[in-house]
Amino acid sequence: MQREAKAYLWDIANAAASIRAFTSGKDLNAYLHDELLRAAVERKFGIVGEALSQLLRNFPLYRDKITLVGDIIAFRNQIVHGYATVRDDMVWEIVQVYLPRLHREVAELLEMPES
Repeated sequence: MQREAKAYLWDIANAAASIRAFTSGKDLNAYLHDELLRAAVERKFGIVGEALSQLLRNFPLYRDKITLVGDIIAFRNQIVHGYATVRDDMVWEIVQVYLPRLHREVAELLEMPES
């Protein structure tokens, strides 16, 4: 049985909210020195990317509704398959610069009525 689009969007929004909560009040230095925090953030980014990949596979109309969708999925693939090449400073930049936009866009999509 196929999940509804809103279920994938909820997974993305929930994981993004978790990342934001985990990193709230932290800076890059704190992030670099907290292995547990880095692992938690990467795990949640894995969920974001996988849920987004599944969303687009089942509901391709969302491709144009989320900014940098291909980059987000590629980032998930790097975390999962190319873990040795993940740069912590780049993850931090994504948390600070790109994640708030993704979170906002997905929250807006969740507010929209089903079509």
